[in-house]
Amino acid sequence: MTPFYFTLACMVLLLSLKFLIQTRRYKNLPPGPPSIPFIGNLHQLPKPFHRTFHAMSQKYGHVFSLRFGSRLVVVVSSHQAAQECFTKNDIVFANRPKFIAGKYINYNFTTMASSDYGDHWRNLRRIMTLEVLSTHRLNSFSDVRRDEAMRLVRKLAQRSRNGFAKVELKSMFSEMMFNTVLRMVSGKRYYGKDCEMSNVEEAKQFRELIEELFALVTPSNRGDFLPLVRLFDLDGFEKKLKSLSKRSDAFLQGLIDQHRNGKHSANTFIDYLLTQQRSQPEYYTDQIIKGIALNMIMAGTDTSAITLEWAMSNLLNHPEILKKAKNELDSHVGQNRLVDEDDISKLHYVQCIIYETLRLHPPGPLLLPHVSSKDCAIGEYDIPQNTILLVNTWTIHKDPKLWNDPTQFKPERFEKENEANKLLAFGLGRRSCPGENMAHRLMNLALALLIQCFEWKRINEEEIDMTEGKESMLKRKYALEAMCRVSQFMTIKDMF
Repeated sequence: MTPFYFTLACMVLLLSLKFLIQTRRYKNLPPGPPSIPFIGNLHQLPKPFHRTFHAMSQKYGHVFSLRFGSRLVVVVSSHQAAQECFTKNDIVFANRPKFIAGKYINYNFTTMASSDYGDHWRNLRRIMTLEVLSTHRLNSFSDVRRDEAMRLVRKLAQRSRNGFAKVELKSMFSEMMFNTVLRMVSGKRYYGKDCEMSNVEEAKQFRELIEELFALVTPSNRGDFLPLVRLFDLDGFEKKLKSLSKRSDAFLQGLIDQHRNGKHSANTFIDYLLTQQRSQPEYYTDQIIKGIALNMIMAGTDTSAITLEWAMSNLLNHPEILKKAKNELDSHVGQNRLVDEDDISKLHYVQCIIYETLRLHPPGPLLLPHVSSKDCAIGEYDIPQNTILLVNTWTIHKDPKLWNDPTQFKPERFEKENEANKLLAFGLGRRSCPGENMAHRLMNLALALLIQCFEWKRINEEEIDMTEGKESMLKRKYALEAMCRVSQFMTIKDMF
């Protein structure tokens, strides 16, 4: 036997022994389907994973276990178990798994989304919650959010100025959300025909970069669970990540350098962080700033666009709900002016529509994975150190024990006080998403303007197809198309 194949055989043997030892050490692991050494249950997981895990939970219970290669994975599918994970065991599950993408894209696990719980993470969280995403700073960008929402409104108005026109909403929502977040981060617009001429090539590079990032930064990479695949990079995944990492870093560094040299707007998150860098260089390094910018772009754009598309899909299938929301706008805003962000607190039913959309269609149906830093327990089960935790928010949001008629679109359920506290779309515990406030501002304002400014109907008598795609993000399988026209009381002039 050649040295290479001997080494390979030894590695397979050692991994198999590790698997068997781990399995026998803990006598009270959560139940789960039978697995095979080295592969585990990876061969039994068709996409989309949240539906596969939902089916497994019906057989094995709300807390069950799987083997992803040699790694133990526990899937939680009940609100009670999720709360236990992020209250009693919140610190235990405050770490993230060391996936390959985090090494290359998230600066060797140093961004807020990927770093372990500790002093570094706490400092990043403080920067994000108390400075970057504070109420005061978000208020300072209200004009940006409104401007991008109005650009969408004007685009729709131009297409429907002569009566009902068919529009494709997926790309429009994506452009609006990306441009909104990017303007807050860097002062630039990279999407749409009306981006600055000087940014055309830069915008093209950025859009290509983002598409690759979303395609490669996935928790289902085999190399994260099969050491041999990673060791020899059999699928070329790590090579692609290295290349993408260099391009991503160069692009983000370019943004920082432009702002440092005063070549762009001075009212952005990057400018604020560079100001802090001058007085506290040890806390606000270029790498930290790049990580914050990257996390905001990745977490705050596609998720909000997906939610808006699902919201409009449901409203088109429930015209009575759309009418009720329009009546609320007429009552609290009137027909003499356009809705603004300051009006949202009075538009309770519009907020309920967003809540109900997040319940039925959480954009991240499994949340971001956690990993246990020591042995603990969930209910009656033992959870070993270094176990990956997945929370199936999609299943929890459809639990009949929590919600009446859980599969039906009923925004009225959130008119009940504290009902929204049962939602897990933004996570739970100390690692919940710090951008929840910003996301709600973006989504509620955009949805309110769409309802106020236009009349909507389906393309034909058939209901909108609500089939989900198979990506890790809960996207629609088919891009949403609808018919719209400017509301009778509005004129094109009102929108300019």
